[in-house]
Amino acid sequence: MLFEVWAPHARDRVTLELNGERHPLERDAERPGWWTGTAPAADGDRYGFALDDGPLLPDPRARRLPDGPDGLAAVVDHDTYAWRNDTPRLRLRSAVLYELHVGTFTPEGTLDAAAERLGELAGLGITHVELMPLCPFPGVHGWGYDGVAPWAVHEPYGGPEALKRFVDTAHGLGLGVVLDVVHNHLGPSGNHLPAFGPYFTDTHHTPWGAAVNLDAPGSDEVRAYFLGSALAWLRDYRVDGLRLDAVHALADTRALTFLEELSAAVDELAKEQGRQHFLIAESDQGDPRTTTPRTAGGLGIHAQWNDDFHHALHTALTGEAQGYYADFARAPMAALAKTLTRVFFHDGTYSSFRGRHHGRPVDRERTPAHRFLGYAQTHDQIGNRATGDRLSATLSPGLLACAAALVLTGPSVPMLFMGEEWGAGTPWMYFTDHTDPELAEAVRRGRRREFAAHGWAEEDIPDPQEPATRDRSVLDRTERERDPHKRLLAWHRELIALRRAQPDLTDPDLAGVKVAYDEDARWLVFRRGDIRVAVNLGKEPAAVPLGSNGHDRILATWTPTDPPGPDGLLHLAAESAVVLTDG
Repeated sequence: MLFEVWAPHARDRVTLELNGERHPLERDAERPGWWTGTAPAADGDRYGFALDDGPLLPDPRARRLPDGPDGLAAVVDHDTYAWRNDTPRLRLRSAVLYELHVGTFTPEGTLDAAAERLGELAGLGITHVELMPLCPFPGVHGWGYDGVAPWAVHEPYGGPEALKRFVDTAHGLGLGVVLDVVHNHLGPSGNHLPAFGPYFTDTHHTPWGAAVNLDAPGSDEVRAYFLGSALAWLRDYRVDGLRLDAVHALADTRALTFLEELSAAVDELAKEQGRQHFLIAESDQGDPRTTTPRTAGGLGIHAQWNDDFHHALHTALTGEAQGYYADFARAPMAALAKTLTRVFFHDGTYSSFRGRHHGRPVDRERTPAHRFLGYAQTHDQIGNRATGDRLSATLSPGLLACAAALVLTGPSVPMLFMGEEWGAGTPWMYFTDHTDPELAEAVRRGRRREFAAHGWAEEDIPDPQEPATRDRSVLDRTERERDPHKRLLAWHRELIALRRAQPDLTDPDLAGVKVAYDEDARWLVFRRGDIRVAVNLGKEPAAVPLGSNGHDRILATWTPTDPPGPDGLLHLAAESAVVLTDG
């Protein structure tokens, strides 16, 4: 078997240790910084590399780390898995995504346990499961954004074979799988890449310290490292798409950016395999060039999260106005209307949170709606709150139903966060399992200090390192059998079925979306083709002037509602939503 490693920091020698035996590697004459050698090996064999007189370290491209990031790598033979199911042919345009954290989706917190529950999601009408990061990190439980081995699968989740079983099961149910990957930083503990080469650079700095080296000397190999990792998920595990974490934090000044290079490689792989791979970016730049095709001068990412829609919806539902919500909260119904029709709220407007103008307009005539994802809740927007409280902690079932209607019938590709479909009462908190005591204490103190500055008492901030914090974040499925959770679940299922049945609800025409609203009465209505969706977020009934052609028909309603009468008024109960057609 061929073993190779990029280790330009090695001065004189690199040694492979395989099953306790040492094998010297030789410099590769064709590739500067590379060391290669062969040795007999089989699936599961343990190995590592020693540079000069340094310690034995895991392979930077380890496909498996059975003992965690500080242990030896294990050989993985991907050909040993016998795939049972073909990949379903699913389009992003008609997708309904479901963000899922493996460690809290079930009490067991494993991929196999999660796979057993995938039938629930297929029955709900979900098309794609978006898994939060799976790369190894120290400890057992965490969000996954502190991963340190971008080619491997966290062993407590079940390792590589469990991910294949999960994807295989999902495909058998007609579900696609999207994997969240992190290219902008690695975790603070268990990261051995700096010993091998210039994976990081002080040329740029990020919130996590030195930036991943995408444009300084040595960056060709670093880019190839992360690009190869991304393609491996799509190729070796048959994942259908990737969600790219915080691409605005990728410091990259090269003419051909890493994101363009990645999108081109993913498109080429999809062509070779005859599959439909896609990339979804998280970006706070408000820049439509992120999702503009490369042929038109864009980065070629297929879609992106739209936090502006979330912020507008959140302020309209809750009235919160702190931090980045401030600009949206001044006129939340107007902000919601703008994000439904023009995608970005900040499209060149002044952002008080940033203290400057931000964003640029989306070309509604040329940009399809499925370039953007819309959502009421995500792991970020729940877990980064002081106590991890979901919308269900403070909102009525009626307002949750309104949020669902706006997300699931809106122009963007809808995404739910796990448990949202039944208004889960469990929080989803920030939790860690750092094995380094000093790091664990620093995270604990930092979390409490951060929220103390916003008026929270330290004793009210959950300890991220306390196992109970993770345990309290695990979904409680018994809620699904009792109201109001049972009713909310049925409402979500009805809306998703409606989205699938009504072509107007997956129409990519952004310019065709029409919105009317009343800021004071707190109602909003939008039209997509023959479909109209009305929500009343107010505490009093509302008379919504819809007009009528005499053929109006109710398709779905949260509370009993009649079509508009001859006067064209839709009488909508407080905190309620309705979907109707006049076609």
